[in-house]
Amino acid sequence: MKDITVVGVGYVGLVTAVCFADLGNRVSCVDISEEKIAGLKRGVMPIYEPGLEELVARNVKAGRIDFTTSYAEGVRDADFVFIAVGTPEGVNGEADMGYVRQAAQAIAEVMDRPLVIVNKSTVPVGTGDWVADIVREHRKKEIEFSVVSNPEFLREGSAISDFMRPDRIVLGSLDAEAAERVARLYLPLRSTILVTDLRTAEMIKYASNAFLATRISFINEIANICEALGADVKEVASGMGYDRRIGPDFLDAGVGYGGSCFPKDVKALAHMADEKGRHPQLLHAVMEINDYQRQAIVEKLRAALGGLKDKQIGLLGLAFKPNTDDMREAPSAHIASLLQAEGAKVRGYDPVAMEVAARVAPHIGLAADPYDLASKADALVVVTEWNEFKNLDLTRIRDLMKRPVLIDGRNIYDPQAMMDLGFHYRGVGRGYGNVEPE
Repeated sequence: MKDITVVGVGYVGLVTAVCFADLGNRVSCVDISEEKIAGLKRGVMPIYEPGLEELVARNVKAGRIDFTTSYAEGVRDADFVFIAVGTPEGVNGEADMGYVRQAAQAIAEVMDRPLVIVNKSTVPVGTGDWVADIVREHRKKEIEFSVVSNPEFLREGSAISDFMRPDRIVLGSLDAEAAERVARLYLPLRSTILVTDLRTAEMIKYASNAFLATRISFINEIANICEALGADVKEVASGMGYDRRIGPDFLDAGVGYGGSCFPKDVKALAHMADEKGRHPQLLHAVMEINDYQRQAIVEKLRAALGGLKDKQIGLLGLAFKPNTDDMREAPSAHIASLLQAEGAKVRGYDPVAMEVAARVAPHIGLAADPYDLASKADALVVVTEWNEFKNLDLTRIRDLMKRPVLIDGRNIYDPQAMMDLGFHYRGVGRGYGNVEPE
């Protein structure tokens, strides 16, 4: 059993904390938000993540996890302190490191025993050295410490499973003994552990996310070509995925990537390259294709409806992906803004993200359920591939709509079946029925 402190109770921090607690460690969570900490003490989660509430409750009951706003209290008995605070996008695409700076300084000011400080946040290459400088500058005594980079690879909606059954664990440090100590925390997971230097570990995170974003933009570009030529991108992706050199993952064409990681991390990596005089043409193309996918949805609607002014459009799905309520960089918000700029009226429905949408995207009207959304709508757009939407009563949906126009931004329906039901259906790169006129 080790004493671990995790700074930050967002997606990464809270999942990391509760999973370490479930492995038998004593964990203290520190966050400056009194509202979040008070909620956690009452059993109220600050985020939606399947299985998280039950896991927190179990470990609180076992006395393995606690929550505080006090760094002095949270760090007092720690052997390891994980920094898992946000690094939001800055003005020019760079990562905003304000929260990391605050956390490193606060840790330094209260530490009274040797510590291993672990950067869990996604941070620019070179941050480990920078954090070490901050701690040295602000520590009250000459206390020994080491900095280890331990990037996270958690997917929202499956974060607990990803933590407990990781593909690999990446550790970077200039102190081999400190990296070994952190590695021992992860031994119960029986995963491959890669130990490297600080900057290489930090780069692995950015390179991984940029590559996955590139796969998404690549298949979306192929989908747009399929659409012009009459091929079906789902079959194309399937045929590609059987090639062991390619594989099937992240080859689903649609409205593009969103969320808190891919958009921010691709921009940040491009910014780092630009600052060093490199020319990240591929990264810029990945971002341009992603932006175009939202515009392409608007173009499909405009063509189907003969214009968008005063048309009522319903968005099926608001969260950036299923099994989360996260709307950071959500395609739904971008599509809604584009539609409203052309005079359309936009409403949306999501199984989980309604409360978040009301707060962060007030320009989107909210419907009670998919059938309320369909009522008198000129068109519906599938934006998030929730399972709930795959089993709707589509005949009822069609009959409720003013016009049976459905733009399937996630390709969850069969084109021929939808056309047989009487829908004016358009997917993303979906074969003969969707071929563009000459």
